Amino acid sequence: MPGAVAPSLTPRKSPVQQRSSATVEAILEATIQLLLKEGKERLTTTRVAERAGASVGTLYQYFPNKSALLQATLRQHMDEIAETIRKVCSEQRGKPIAKMVPALIDAFFAAKMRDPKVSAALYAVSSDVDGWRIAQQTSKRALKEIVAMLETAPEPLTREPEMIASMLQSMMTGVSRKLLESPAPEKHFPAMRQELLFLAEVYVQACSASTAA
Repeated sequence: MPGAVAPSLTPRKSPVQQRSSATVEAILEATIQLLLKEGKERLTTTRVAERAGASVGTLYQYFPNKSALLQATLRQHMDEIAETIRKVCSEQRGKPIAKMVPALIDAFFAAKMRDPKVSAALYAVSSDVDGWRIAQQTSKRALKEIVAMLETAPEPLTREPEMIASMLQSMMTGVSRKLLESPAPEKHFPAMRQELLFLAEVYVQACSASTAA
């Protein structure tokens, strides 16, 4: 007897018109609202459609099932983080590394912790919807942008930009994960941010030939 076929997580189609895009945005926003209010177990496509002011049939035009809906919501969140990193790295190109790094960290956490409850809720469902793969894709995009930024630093570096970028990214994601796993991320965020800034600044100073012993 053949095994059960795993449900598809791939959206059925992408919105191409302004009206369609608005419908998808409303559906994804309704997903977040219900996820926060009811939790992932009670969230259903029917309830999401109702909250979004759309028919279930319309929702199914874009998302074949609940898992695809949650994955799309998570992907949207991760894409926003990646775009934030792309923007700040572009803005910081050519500046001293001591200015690049705090700007990068602040921009990352401004996006990640803009709504800690949403970030924590999406982090909690990520393992159910192939979130690891989405995170890996986002990480690669972000790493490329950070490397490109570091390569424009005016001071010589004692380590390869790829290594520095990888370490900075690991610091940021590690602290982010710690915060999202805590019962009150917003409470611990200010202190954790300060500690991360201190750690990152000491590290990049050691990676700068102008300050190396």
